[in-house]
Amino acid sequence: MSDQTRRDFLRSLGFLSLSGLGYAIVAAHDALRRVGSLAAPARPAGPDAKGAVDSTAAGKGQGPFEPAYLELHRSGELKRRGEALWKILEHCELCPRRCGVNRMEGKLGFCRASSQLEVSSYNLHFGEERPLVGKGGSGTIFLTNCGLRCVFCINWEISHEGRGTERSIDELASMMLRLQGMGAHNINVVTPTHYSPHIVLALDKAAAGGLRLPLVYNTCGWERVEILEMLDGIVDIYLPDFKYADGEMASIYSSGAADYPGATKKALLEMHRQVGVAKTPADGIMRRGLMIRHLVMPNNVGGSCEVIGWIAKNLPKDTYCNIMSQYRPMYRASEYPDIARRITGEEYAAAVRCAKDAGLTNLDIQGWRF
Repeated sequence: MSDQTRRDFLRSLGFLSLSGLGYAIVAAHDALRRVGSLAAPARPAGPDAKGAVDSTAAGKGQGPFEPAYLELHRSGELKRRGEALWKILEHCELCPRRCGVNRMEGKLGFCRASSQLEVSSYNLHFGEERPLVGKGGSGTIFLTNCGLRCVFCINWEISHEGRGTERSIDELASMMLRLQGMGAHNINVVTPTHYSPHIVLALDKAAAGGLRLPLVYNTCGWERVEILEMLDGIVDIYLPDFKYADGEMASIYSSGAADYPGATKKALLEMHRQVGVAKTPADGIMRRGLMIRHLVMPNNVGGSCEVIGWIAKNLPKDTYCNIMSQYRPMYRASEYPDIARRITGEEYAAAVRCAKDAGLTNLDIQGWRF
């Protein structure tokens, strides 16, 4: 949950979702319980809507883009994968905590989720990376609860307190189709790990209803490779964080997740194996690849140079790396002196220098000009 830009955007709206206004679109479709009952998209695809229904080719001379999951949908494999993930809810091991609770019986995992899907809000979001936003926006679906539970989470009302609304898989599929109709360039599921079965099953229904957008898996990075392997051929764009180089820091600030660095490194390698390097095509809209985020934290809590050095050594030098400058001491951060302030310009500049010195060539640099 470290995307500070995304959280700033939500907070700038006054957390409309919490006052009920953020559910306006969802409420308008409450009666549409089945995907097949959706009306035609609100905005047809045309020459100026390349990220919408058609999601046209990534480069000149290539054929029309087709999201990875469509082939699996046509063969029936997408539904089978969703059902296999659903079975794991009986002894949940979807995330590296592997808490083993039976969420199907209504028990809550460490993430505080049962088998009931909960959604905070969905909307066209313009605070993500530019290649995801384009002109139409990223079709973000903010899912409730979180397995990492960072003490500095800017969106703690959703991730820790679980503020959201119960939704069905059919309703989730309807949200995806509605976002496509609104002109989104992608479907961006935020904090998806503990709801991966619901997402895959909804994606299968939405594909049957005409969904043709890339799927963005927007995650904290702390994933089990075994679960990622079940998502192979489903996800088009992986958008993980790489928060910490040091397991002790991860344990202190992310609820005992001491294995975060090791698990995340394995996860990033698997994500890269599946989707490769994220390269922005001529039209500026990303449709496939790995896009890594690293949030620079005060007093080098995240170990920025170590994180960046690992990326440069173990992944291609043109791996997309967003070095984020927006850290804010939110939620319980004031209780921890090392993270109780914003970062300085020099702290951010040092991380950028590390990335350039390491030879990374596909950097998204924020906050200050160099």
